[in-house]
Amino acid sequence: MPFPHEHEEPCAREEPCPDEGPRAPEGPGEQGEFAESGSRRIALLGGGFSTDADGVLDDWALAHARGPRPKVCFVPTASGDAEGYADRFLAAFAARDCEPSVLRLFRRELDDVSLRAFLLAQDVVYVGGGNTANLLAVWRVHGVDKLLAEAYRRGTLLCGISAGANCWARGSHTDSFGPLTFLPDGLGLLPGSVCPHYDSEPGRRPSYRRAVATGELPAGWALDDGVGALFTDGVPTRTVARTPGARLYRVEPDGRGGVTETVVNL
Repeated sequence: MPFPHEHEEPCAREEPCPDEGPRAPEGPGEQGEFAESGSRRIALLGGGFSTDADGVLDDWALAHARGPRPKVCFVPTASGDAEGYADRFLAAFAARDCEPSVLRLFRRELDDVSLRAFLLAQDVVYVGGGNTANLLAVWRVHGVDKLLAEAYRRGTLLCGISAGANCWARGSHTDSFGPLTFLPDGLGLLPGSVCPHYDSEPGRRPSYRRAVATGELPAGWALDDGVGALFTDGVPTRTVARTPGARLYRVEPDGRGGVTETVVNL
């Protein structure tokens, strides 16, 4: 189905986007366009079931899953596995043509073998918002960081909102420690850094720009609320906006103590 304000160009720049990694080999089980592209895919969401009633960004993410009726696992670690959050996901996705589930780690029930089998069987892993630093720490204790990297290499679509967008990159802009600051840590599956809520939270934009200008964070991607961005093998390949004016930006040091900010696609 078509989505509002969707674009498919690789990047709205005159030169190739920096930090492009080598193209990944095809993952087993990929079908259709994903098998043709040999793709490892990450979707950054500036909204979803927890913030938007229309479901546009969630539907858009599901449209990029491999195969029909995808298995979609929600991971609410960043919220401390808040039950209400998981319940809202299940209610939102029960009516969609997918098989929704929730992975809880604070009351973990699966052993290591079962946990690996469960995550590798997912077509989409959808990570919720909350505390990015806590999420990374808990994932590493349980080995989920390595399992998600393996799932990514095998063709699972990784996506998320807020902390669930931050976690895939090498670093991010976060309020994990109270005030807005930089976190030079992440899974590193997406080159560079990520900043969510670029247009909606006071201080986000200047704080992220400062961190990139000083080198505290690598060059990266800033998302307005209301935008979705699909990255294929580390490069932006599609964007969608559920609200007019919502954009994805590329933010890079300009070599003179500042940054350049380039609108991508929208």
